[in-house]
Amino acid sequence: MSKMSKTESKTEPKNPPSTETPCENGLIPEDSCEATEDLARILEARMAEAQKRAAELQAENSELKDQYLRKLADYENFRKRLFREKDDAVQFANTALLQDLLGILDDFDRAISSSEVSRDFQLLHDGIGMVRNRMLSTLEGKYGLARYESAGASFDPNVHEAVAMEKGAVPEPVVSEEFQKGYKLHGRVLRAARVKVRMPDGTAAGPEGDGKAGGPAQN
Repeated sequence: MSKMSKTESKTEPKNPPSTETPCENGLIPEDSCEATEDLARILEARMAEAQKRAAELQAENSELKDQYLRKLADYENFRKRLFREKDDAVQFANTALLQDLLGILDDFDRAISSSEVSRDFQLLHDGIGMVRNRMLSTLEGKYGLARYESAGASFDPNVHEAVAMEKGAVPEPVVSEEFQKGYKLHGRVLRAARVKVRMPDGTAAGPEGDGKAGGPAQN
């Protein structure tokens, strides 16, 4: 009988665990429970605010990323356009000049065709002279090209290139002959004139007297 009681007591079901919170079952004072609940509500509100802010920042980041990619694409297009315009400027910088030269080239063709028909040397000579004058006038008037004379002028290494020399009765170096004319572009030497220079031989009068250079003074 006693054995049966012991067995029955062992098989009796245990009480289920309580589902009440410590605040509900009175384990924690009521004031502490209220403070805990307030803190929990504050934390939940802040968590919700943080999640909202995170979503806003993520959206803002996505928008900034899209703007950056658009700006980058615009910059690449601008850079390509700039290089293309630069290449075009270099390739077609002489367009206006070449258009003017085409008209002069047409004049040469007409002069040659006319001379082939007439076989007149004088006519060809005059035609080429007219074309030459037109070309020079165009280059001087529209492009700032200027031709300068050198024969008889004092030798200036800034505008003259001496390719030959001779001695003569001159007080200072003088251009005695011009082999190739010189040109300036807007006042700057574009091509120096190729000249022969006459150098002093010591027989010409000096700039301060009529006697020969180096000779004894006359009484």
